[in-house]
Amino acid sequence: MNFRLPVRKCLKTLILLVFLLFPSALLAHQFKVIRVYDGDTIKVEGYGTQAVIRLVGIDAPEARDTKREPAQPYYQEAKRHLASLILNKSVEVEAHGLERHDTYWGTILLDGKNINLEMLRKGLAEVYRGKSPEGVDLEPFIEAEEEARAVKRGMWELGDKYISPQRWRMIRKARLGLLLLYCACEKKGK
Repeated sequence: MNFRLPVRKCLKTLILLVFLLFPSALLAHQFKVIRVYDGDTIKVEGYGTQAVIRLVGIDAPEARDTKREPAQPYYQEAKRHLASLILNKSVEVEAHGLERHDTYWGTILLDGKNINLEMLRKGLAEVYRGKSPEGVDLEPFIEAEEEARAVKRGMWELGDKYISPQRWRMIRKARLGLLLLYCACEKKGK
């Protein structure tokens, strides 16, 4: 039995891993932004391959799961603003490692401007409260968020009605769990 790896695909993957897994201080490379998924996740292409990048240090409002439920307030604004800044543009990606399978942590720079911080300054994201990659200094992120909060910019105008993206996800998971439990009980009752 002959086993052959597709050389071209392996080479592309190896190149991408070299560019994205090395510490950001050593490597920052140009990629073209080809898709904006939401206010903190994009897709880039370059060096013969594509990669999904999660903007390190920020957490933007969440999309809806179904057509019947609304997205989190400021979801569309965050996605549109990020797209207006970088979609179809060549950006520098400072890699911070793998977030999860096929998604990398990254700082996005456009003409030297830190786009991750721009999303915080505009009030269209908050500082990511989960586990961040080693070596990421969150102090500038915290300062940018505090600045936006102080002037009630973007989502911070919601005041007490504001729900963090992390809490929004937890609420949705709890609702889904209750729905599944209800469906299981209904099925048993038949």
